[in-house]
Amino acid sequence: MKSVLAKSILALGLATGMASTALAQGVTDTEILIGSNGDLSGVFAPFNVQAIKAAQQYFDEVNAAGGVHGRKIKFIVEDHGYQVPKAVQNFNKLVNADKVFAMVLNLGTPMNIAGFKMMEPAQVANVSPLTAARQMLEGDITYKYSGTSSYYDQLKAGVEYLAKETGAKEVCAMYFPSDFGLEVYEGTKEKAEELGLKYAAETTHKPDDQDFVGSLTKLREAGCDIVATAVGVRQTIVILGTAKKLGWNDVAFIGSSAGFNTAVAKVPGGVTEGYYAAAGWSDLEARIGSNEELRKWAESFKAAFGEDPGTAAQLGRTAAVTLVKGLEAAGKDLTPESFKAGMETVEFDDPIGDVKVKYGPNDHQGADAIIISKIEGGMWKEVGRK
Repeated sequence: MKSVLAKSILALGLATGMASTALAQGVTDTEILIGSNGDLSGVFAPFNVQAIKAAQQYFDEVNAAGGVHGRKIKFIVEDHGYQVPKAVQNFNKLVNADKVFAMVLNLGTPMNIAGFKMMEPAQVANVSPLTAARQMLEGDITYKYSGTSSYYDQLKAGVEYLAKETGAKEVCAMYFPSDFGLEVYEGTKEKAEELGLKYAAETTHKPDDQDFVGSLTKLREAGCDIVATAVGVRQTIVILGTAKKLGWNDVAFIGSSAGFNTAVAKVPGGVTEGYYAAAGWSDLEARIGSNEELRKWAESFKAAFGEDPGTAAQLGRTAAVTLVKGLEAAGKDLTPESFKAGMETVEFDDPIGDVKVKYGPNDHQGADAIIISKIEGGMWKEVGRK
């Protein structure tokens, strides 16, 4: 009897101990698994790659300093090439096989929307996705944390700014007919109508399109004064170059944060000069001389990767900092519930993006600012802010 009782007490103790040390998916006593599902080889690779590099660099810094509450961050990154079927496969791997605790910098509006079907049931938070679509905060926002203002709000602000600056009368759009493109189109069209302007014409495109002569000719003949763009980085460059070759110089092209890319500004020969973007953060190049923290980070990035950081790297750094602040605020007992509570207390002035980041119980959008920039002299220069 005594032996049986002792065994029973031991079994109870083991069971109690196991219950008390049960950990959330993707969390061990020494590690936190964080995933990312992005475009490292497709139309948005020039944007995505630097964002991932910047995030990994910050995670390495955190790990070198001891991690978060003694846990090191392990960052698992997958490439979907801007293809939804591949993105779905990657989400399944990351969420259900790798069992990550949270995800950060997932790129693409349709990709993220598809991923929610797997992330939400597993209580995997989606932090600072590389899309500014309103859908990132639709429905139940328990596990959703966007980083910046939306494409929709960005284009509304951008069209309003350009209408005042240029006296434009007719507004048009060139876009992918995807969730991403449709949001840019909606913001553009609705603001034009609010201002009493004519929404004159539009063209839709595929991610592999490279010939835009016909589309630009159509829009020019329609009398477009403003053309909003929602295409890939390469297509944006080709569109701007083609417009110049056609001699179409009395038009203002504007993109959202998806077009706010250093690669666009740095095209040789002034191909992209005059292009506008309305985004959720400010480019670093014009500010680097007056911001010591920004300068030191830029120097460390270049030392690590042999290249200057661009707008995407800024977004990657801020996203990683935001995630870590949320993990720190969650405490050592890390669960989806404690992470939510922690994220809803995150608030800081971000010197990298030059914006205020603040989350709350009913506010899972980190930064609200809309910054309008224009390419001048091969660099983005801020010309307006809302």
